[in-house]
Amino acid sequence: MDEPVNRGRLQIWLGYAAGVGKTYTMLGVAHRLVERGEDLAVGFVETHGRSRVQVLLEGLEIIPRRKMPYQGAQFEEMDLDAVLARAPRWAVVDELAHTNVPGSKNPKRWQDVEELLDAGISVLTTLNIQHLESLNDTVESITGVKQLEMIPDAAVRAAGQIDLVDVASDALRRRLARGDIYPAEKIDAALANYFREGNLTALRELALLWLADRVDEGLLDYMARHEIRGPWETRERVVVGISAQEFNRHLVRRAARMAARRGGDLLVVHVIPDDGLAGSSGAVIESLAELTRDLGGTFHEVTGNDIAGTVLKFARAENATLIVMGASNRSRLTELVRGSIVNRIVRDSGPIDIHIISHEPSSPETPLPGRRRSALPLRRQLLGAAIGILGFPVLTAVLTRLLRHVGLSSVMLVYLSLVVGVAVIGGWWPAITGAVAAALLINWFFMPPFHTWMIADPEDVVALVVFTLIASVVSALVGRVARNRLEADRSRAEAESLTRLAGSLAQEDDPLQAVVQSLWHTFRLDSVAVLAKERTGWRVEVSAGPSPPATPDAATYTAPLVGGAVLAARGPGLSGDDQRVLSAFVAQISAAVHGRRLAREAATATQLAGLNELRSAILNAVSHDLRSPLSSIKAAVTSLRQTDVTWSDHEEKEFLATIEEEANRLDWLVANLLDMSRLQAGAVALSLQSIGLDEVVPRAIWSLSHTPERIVVDVPETLSRVRADAALLERAVANVIENALAWSPESEVVRVGASEASGRVELRVVDRGPGIPEEDRERVFQPFQRLGDRSREGGVGLGMAVAKGFVEAIGGCIELEDTPGGGLTVAISLEATR
Repeated sequence: MDEPVNRGRLQIWLGYAAGVGKTYTMLGVAHRLVERGEDLAVGFVETHGRSRVQVLLEGLEIIPRRKMPYQGAQFEEMDLDAVLARAPRWAVVDELAHTNVPGSKNPKRWQDVEELLDAGISVLTTLNIQHLESLNDTVESITGVKQLEMIPDAAVRAAGQIDLVDVASDALRRRLARGDIYPAEKIDAALANYFREGNLTALRELALLWLADRVDEGLLDYMARHEIRGPWETRERVVVGISAQEFNRHLVRRAARMAARRGGDLLVVHVIPDDGLAGSSGAVIESLAELTRDLGGTFHEVTGNDIAGTVLKFARAENATLIVMGASNRSRLTELVRGSIVNRIVRDSGPIDIHIISHEPSSPETPLPGRRRSALPLRRQLLGAAIGILGFPVLTAVLTRLLRHVGLSSVMLVYLSLVVGVAVIGGWWPAITGAVAAALLINWFFMPPFHTWMIADPEDVVALVVFTLIASVVSALVGRVARNRLEADRSRAEAESLTRLAGSLAQEDDPLQAVVQSLWHTFRLDSVAVLAKERTGWRVEVSAGPSPPATPDAATYTAPLVGGAVLAARGPGLSGDDQRVLSAFVAQISAAVHGRRLAREAATATQLAGLNELRSAILNAVSHDLRSPLSSIKAAVTSLRQTDVTWSDHEEKEFLATIEEEANRLDWLVANLLDMSRLQAGAVALSLQSIGLDEVVPRAIWSLSHTPERIVVDVPETLSRVRADAALLERAVANVIENALAWSPESEVVRVGASEASGRVELRVVDRGPGIPEEDRERVFQPFQRLGDRSREGGVGLGMAVAKGFVEAIGGCIELEDTPGGGLTVAISLEATR
């Protein structure tokens, strides 16, 4: 019986795109293995015509490939049987996700590799991140390209070693532009589509994240095999336990900052009961989930009736290093009965750190407490009176039965305790009433002679008087404490109101609405409005609350504001104690109204200044750029009209050509001026329809004064159509091409190409001019900007400004990029129609 063969080791070099250097790096490792005396053979390596890869194959044993006929053509595949027969210690097999030609032993190359591994042959191979099955949809959403060659994640995760071959996205684009990756005829299309910088950046991050997750899986497996309990702090993971309360928004933000400072992950968990019912707080939870995603974290909902145990179980499963909880707002009685979730998590967390964040009870707008003659609410006063009415008869009945066993002093102390209890609960008047009742009951039932109002012992008279005084003083002191507490609560509420008022003024550019809203909440008004006086009556500037008063007569309270405006409020009457805070609100509302008027005046002044600047720029353009073609036209016409000079036919044709060229130039300049005036005035009328770029681009080129020989067009007819205004898009494209021609040398052509990706159609105009520095690119789209007049032709500097205005008017976007090898590329992106 054959002995079992040990399974070979799989090593993968992973990249985020073609050309990062996976095969190059793999072959370098292969040479080092051979130098150490290892038995290695090349099963299959695809050079793609790259000379540096071809050079690295020299000196390595290469197993001949198998030729496979398919649909009248010959294809080469790895000869799996030959590799198995050769049985090297190491086999080099490139492109793990490759699909074999029909008729091969296995449909996929990774299945060939599995056979090699089962035969005890270790394999060196390469893979791009876009071929992983789990990332198929993500890659398609990023690049707009659906990958057909897929490989199961399990086959890759089972590898003994995965090395990431990384290179900066801009460096990869430079490799592509030099021709190191694709042949020259494919470079422009690749740069404009799959190898766009945004695509490469996203794919690179995707590769890093996937590899990091695999490292975490390996770590967790190692911990399980070695029975390691608790977190292994390779990367911080912050778990936040939340409930359906608004305070948890602050809790999540605080935890996100902690995770960011630690360079870790944020995981927010909400525990719901086993029955799946989350109560009526679904909207709060949904907003917390959205906030978590906005902060870059992940939101999780888990079920369990034991909240503390469920949170800890989740944290351990996620290998958390820190748990963040909010301080409990339960009462002490509730914690005694039900227990403290926070204390339980702290006690059972083990090696996981716990961070408790305290908070004030949430109350965005604290109304001012009103004043009463009594410091306590009527409910408490009635409760205190009820305790006295019921307590004194019951206490008297009990003490009369114990009269033989208790003395008069003990009876008085017991009654005094009841009076103090009534004072604490009901205030001074129930307590004083109770003190008098207690004195009468003591006299009638407990002072000889019994059941009479007479007092036989003079000491008993003194004791009864002292008892009454003490009970009255205690009642008065309790009442004063209650009044002082109410005053303190009111002062605190006033301070909070003024603080909110100052905060609204400091944080808002236009604080009027926020201040009026705060006034409405603070004084519990029905509605509030700021009314502005107009010729025809009153206009509501801002308001808060339902059905705000539309006129001062409809309000129960009014206050004059700056500029004839009026603050009108409707609701319960305001006391004199409210006037101090109310006056502060009125003053700040008046200031906010004045600030809003100043802002409107400043905006008007800014608009007028812009119009004046535009007017001055137009005058400068007219005085310089428009006079130049007019001067040329006038000179040519004057020459033609001269009678004392005989011009040849060739000379007359040159004069006429000059007139036509300068007239076209003049027409172009005037058209740009008119277009910019329409954009500035917001008078661009749209007529949106479904059009094709293959229709728009030829018309735009035909409208130019330049000859089309300098323009190379590659706009496929198979592209999706776009929804746009044909006239505006044609004008924008013409301006961009005109700008590219003006800056390109005479010996260079301007390339106009189009492609489609991710539901958008992109038109790219590529020139070989001097390019534009990064810091000057925003100026290109400003009116009358010519960046030092370095172009070969004059102009008023409106072409790109008009193009940007028209493209954005039809819902597109226009961007500037460097042309590999020098120059500028203008990309116009429009949404494709279905």
